[in-house]
Amino acid sequence: MKTFDALYAELVQKIAEQDPDSGTVRLVNSGVHAAGKKVVEEAAESWMAAEFESKDRAAEEIAQLLYHVQALMLSASISLDDVYRRL
Repeated sequence: MKTFDALYAELVQKIAEQDPDSGTVRLVNSGVHAAGKKVVEEAAESWMAAEFESKDRAAEEIAQLLYHVQALMLSASISLDDVYRRL
């Protein structure tokens, strides 16, 4: 099982390596606008799954939302500490 912090560390490593075959690298390098659009899309899908589908489907969509939020954070140079200070 992966934690929010572990996922962030994994994504930071992927960005540092700049593997051109990585979807994460492509998304983050596309910038805040592209990553933000994915956050909005995944938020809507999370809501719809929670409203109309199973708990497992909702959890799957929420996991995708969390991934895309972290891609947005990386696109905007926002660290976990930046976010945690405001929780």
